[in-house]
Amino acid sequence: MDNRRQLAGWGRTNPSVATVHPAGDDAHLVRLVTEAGRRGVLARGLGRSYGDAAQNGGGVVVDMTARNRVLSVDIDTALVSVEAGASLDQLMRLLLPLGLFVPVSPGTRQVTVGGAIAADIHGKNHHVDGSFGRHVVAMDLLCADGTIRELTPESELFWATVGGMGLTGLVLRATLRMKKVESAYCLVDTERCVDLDDLLRRMAEGDHRYTYWVAWIDCLARDSTLGRSVLTRGWPATRDQLPPKLRDHALDFRPKQLAVAPPVFPSGLLNRASVAAFNEAWYRKAPVERRGEVQSIAAFFHPLDGVAEWNRIYGPKGFLQYQFVVPFGAEDTLRRCIQMLSDTGQASFLAVLKRFGESSGGHLSFPAPGWTLALDIPIGAAALGGLLDRLDEEVIAAGGREYLAKDSRLPASAIGRMYPRLDEWRGVRRAADPDGVFTSDLARRLGL
Repeated sequence: MDNRRQLAGWGRTNPSVATVHPAGDDAHLVRLVTEAGRRGVLARGLGRSYGDAAQNGGGVVVDMTARNRVLSVDIDTALVSVEAGASLDQLMRLLLPLGLFVPVSPGTRQVTVGGAIAADIHGKNHHVDGSFGRHVVAMDLLCADGTIRELTPESELFWATVGGMGLTGLVLRATLRMKKVESAYCLVDTERCVDLDDLLRRMAEGDHRYTYWVAWIDCLARDSTLGRSVLTRGWPATRDQLPPKLRDHALDFRPKQLAVAPPVFPSGLLNRASVAAFNEAWYRKAPVERRGEVQSIAAFFHPLDGVAEWNRIYGPKGFLQYQFVVPFGAEDTLRRCIQMLSDTGQASFLAVLKRFGESSGGHLSFPAPGWTLALDIPIGAAALGGLLDRLDEEVIAAGGREYLAKDSRLPASAIGRMYPRLDEWRGVRRAADPDGVFTSDLARRLGL
């Protein structure tokens, strides 16, 4: 049987062909790793990294999604052991009715636990709870020599694996510390911010009062409205804070798929004119100020999950996501980056700003204290490459970095300037995998 498949990231750019094997038992995975061949092997989950991080052109890719069992649940300690192919969606559907929520959730539930560890994902609560790796108590890692090692946070290989983009081994199982909740709802405050200064002031002043928060930014706004935004902040709702009609079903979690995006959208549909019209409508639709609105976890955290295959709206050319973090004190850099986006008219349909707290400790973990801006930009404009190169230089000069799980075009010359612990990570990886068995298109592109 021909197992060769063309694989791409969520941005649908730069596909490559690999030999894909569904994950079997541990013995099967050991054989795949030890017999991988010269192009190496890589684990893949649900394919939600935006670029080429989950591709291994010409090599072996292991589809881990069949390894998705929940192995044990301890409600008292909130400890849950799962196989690496289990998704956050699966965990929420099973565990929220028991009063347990994932400690960190990105903007989609369609992420595997193995992928969450490899990318050290972050969410709206990083300033309070950090990134995903902080909540991993232990993991089983299949190493290049075919041995399976149990890693804990006391191990340096543990922290090379957290944020290590799958390049240290195959995560087989993990034990996570979940978050205890009384409901599947949040209480949410929403307010409009007239410009970037207004947004940054409100975010800095309210940092300690909210568990979750994120701001949508209109990156096409200009002049006195540059950086106008909608700021959304919230915290987990207790059962008593819910309206009476919800209290008897406070922990129900049954998110629905509202639609499926058809594969008919042309490239160029999301352009400066269409995105500007959307941004104007979205900003005006938001309340000037609204306090304590009850929102379901699905609505607050994962609105795009309601539309399956939503990446198709960018057309066959696809799109890239560009996410960077710059330190606190580099607000002028953030402003210049937003000004450059506005001046060039590069339309970002989704642009979100968050504040990060302390890093988890992973050598290649992306989050660091500061401001992080994520942009979804359609492929196609001739000026895009030059704009992104200029943004790279702004980020590097400020002591910032870009997120490898989102990247699809960063040059190899930039990675060492962004990640100061890169050589340390390389040393740990080299000791665990001296022949470079675990590799990816991203690793080859960036010289990792």
